[in-house]
Amino acid sequence: MTDFISFFRLKIRRLDWVTLICVFILATASLVSLASSDINFFNRQLIWYGIAFAVIIFGSQIDWRLLISQAWFRYGMYWLSIVLLVISNLQTKTVRGTKSWLDFGFIQFEPSELAKLSLILILAGFFSRRYVAAWHSKNILVSLFYALLPAGLIAIHPDFGSAIVVLGIWLGFLLLSGLNYKRFAVGLTLALAVAAVLWIFFLKPYQKDRVMGFVFPEADPLGINYNVIQSKIAIGSAGLWGKGFQMGTQTQLKFLPEVQSDFLFAAFVEEWGLLAGILVVLTFLLIIFRMVIIGSRARSNDFKFIALGGGLVLLIHFFINIGSNLGLLPVAGMPFPFLSYGGSSLLTNAILISIIQHIKLESAF
Repeated sequence: MTDFISFFRLKIRRLDWVTLICVFILATASLVSLASSDINFFNRQLIWYGIAFAVIIFGSQIDWRLLISQAWFRYGMYWLSIVLLVISNLQTKTVRGTKSWLDFGFIQFEPSELAKLSLILILAGFFSRRYVAAWHSKNILVSLFYALLPAGLIAIHPDFGSAIVVLGIWLGFLLLSGLNYKRFAVGLTLALAVAAVLWIFFLKPYQKDRVMGFVFPEADPLGINYNVIQSKIAIGSAGLWGKGFQMGTQTQLKFLPEVQSDFLFAAFVEEWGLLAGILVVLTFLLIIFRMVIIGSRARSNDFKFIALGGGLVLLIHFFINIGSNLGLLPVAGMPFPFLSYGGSSLLTNAILISIIQHIKLESAF
């Protein structure tokens, strides 16, 4: 028993504590903002953070190499996410206008988050064995199928933001394997053609309005551009030090919508200032940097791709969320990883970090 405790303590000391401290800083920023705006969201998210840190610490002790090397685990998780996406599309209940959540009574779960995590594991295994021939037609089509299936089901919800993230994961893995300029140009042309077809025949009016609102940011200030304008007002009026706890006018007077999720960063900056906002951004980017370092030192290509793919998906979420808050991108409903409210996103990100921590332990640096 004593030997086991000593071994466990040694492994805990060898965890990447820089990443853990960064996640803790983001969690603190999140909870402070949620406590300021809605104590009920604060209480629920506090429980989720407790679960997330337990998953990271104890999940890092799992032999992920053994699990991930098993086809049944990778593909089982992938097809489970597909089944859950199908079930979510068959339900009649909607949340915020979409069928993105499955309601289990005591908890709501977003299967698209599981789909992102499982896709990382699938594509990491796929490209780690074929990265030299990644741009061969067969490999492009097979890997694209793995991404298109969940992306299509997610788009039906409709949740085009998450569908874009799923396709971004696939494209990122492809680019991590090298770049074939000719085939990339052909693919880009096809993507633009598909985007045109989606715009004409499939996008709903409110989705088109979001894009047009991005192109014309001053149009319809009380309608489609209201959220972004209020976010920019919140950030622009913060100053270096902010307005103080529960003193943010846009947040407290409910001018800023979806404070707990889409615009929590804007709410945080309004009350704690631009310097605190920069600290949050740098803290998050440090997590990405640590994931890249850990991935570059991993002993297997499989783990290299998982670490880099994990950093990629977090970075995509970050850029879309920050872009929405600053009016640089259309609002897509993307959470800021480890900052925005939400249990599904936090739990899947915690599992991802636990895998990265295991890669760090296994690489022995």
